[in-house]
Amino acid sequence: MSKKKKTIDELFEEALVPEENQPYEVPENWVWAKLGYIFKQRKGQIQPTGNEMYVGLEHMNKGGGILEVGNAEGIKSKKVVFKKNDVLYGKLRPYLNKHAQVEFDGVASTDILVYYNKNIMTNKLLNMYLGLPQVLQYANENSNGINLPRVSPKAMDNMAFPLPPFNEQKRIAEKVERLLNKIEEAKQLIEEAKETFELRRAAILDKAFRGELTRKWREENSSIESALERIELIKQERFYIAETKREISEITEMFDELNTEECIDNNDWLYLKANMFCYNINCGGTPSKDISEEGEIPFLKVYNIVNNKVSFSYKPQYIPKEVHKSKLKKSILKANDVIMNIVGPPLKKIAIIPEEYYEMNMNQAIVRFRPIKYVLPKYLYYCLQYDETLRDVINETRGVVGQSNISVSQSRNLIMPIPSLEEQAEIVNK
Repeated sequence: MSKKKKTIDELFEEALVPEENQPYEVPENWVWAKLGYIFKQRKGQIQPTGNEMYVGLEHMNKGGGILEVGNAEGIKSKKVVFKKNDVLYGKLRPYLNKHAQVEFDGVASTDILVYYNKNIMTNKLLNMYLGLPQVLQYANENSNGINLPRVSPKAMDNMAFPLPPFNEQKRIAEKVERLLNKIEEAKQLIEEAKETFELRRAAILDKAFRGELTRKWREENSSIESALERIELIKQERFYIAETKREISEITEMFDELNTEECIDNNDWLYLKANMFCYNINCGGTPSKDISEEGEIPFLKVYNIVNNKVSFSYKPQYIPKEVHKSKLKKSILKANDVIMNIVGPPLKKIAIIPEEYYEMNMNQAIVRFRPIKYVLPKYLYYCLQYDETLRDVINETRGVVGQSNISVSQSRNLIMPIPSLEEQAEIVNK
């Protein structure tokens, strides 16, 4: 017995999404329809000859579009055929939000669904729609499989799609494209401005730490203590705060090796190793069993250093006060301590501990600089950002394949210029 053919009204009702399942309200002249009734899926597969343009999940961008086009040469398995203006959608997690409207014929991985409508403008709307968060949520909720979850073609066919009248489709697509183009133009301008900003910033730091910004100030303030007097003050203070015999031995060796003629420049600035004017420089540790999302002492990780500032609100973690005072005693952080990441990439993430945090701690990827009273924390903060300070260490790091680390020892031996406190303050202000 032949199957009864459905009427136009029955097919129309099947194609529409019931009101209770509609994601949000649309204008009266729009309809929520099931994707499979508006777009067809290309099912045809061929064995590539090797000359076809090939798109795999690795060639697609999560934000939409094709990153690059592959070549089917050497591919032995069959692939899905697609045509110019078709819409591709990655059905395999974690590639569910990869989508693109293609501008060429070719073949695609079988983990990519290929949709088409004879109306190119409708295809454009689909490609834009596939980038929305609700589509990703729908695909995630309707995925199955354990090792490599994927959304089925049938589930995607049943997904709700907001369909405007044809003329309105065209206006929407054109307006969205104009706005997206403006965003791309704005991105380009921002990148150019960032490049200019970084160059100018580097130039200011270079002038600051070569003494050019404060040349006139020095001429007007010649009565400040000499570099030789300054070195004695720093030396006395550094030995006074030393905590262990080993530390005393290390700083004794540093000061004994210091050549006073070579460490003083024409600006009457001292050039000293960081451990000569800081409390003993240390990195932190990671007591994995004691870290939690709630607790007593804030525990910093490298991702908490954003734009050279502490951003503890991002993925905050804590450790118990007992661990802070015992196992991680050497890496206690106080307000105005200067920190720097020593594990990258990228390196040179530097910040000052804000005054609202009385105490913090840090993991092993961060090193702490706590200057003695003859060096301003803000001065040290800027000095560490100056390219010359870390240039040699960074170059050594680049020379080792697969490595992007600075050791604690290298951090202690960083050489920095130390003018008088008054001039440091003037440099910071400028």
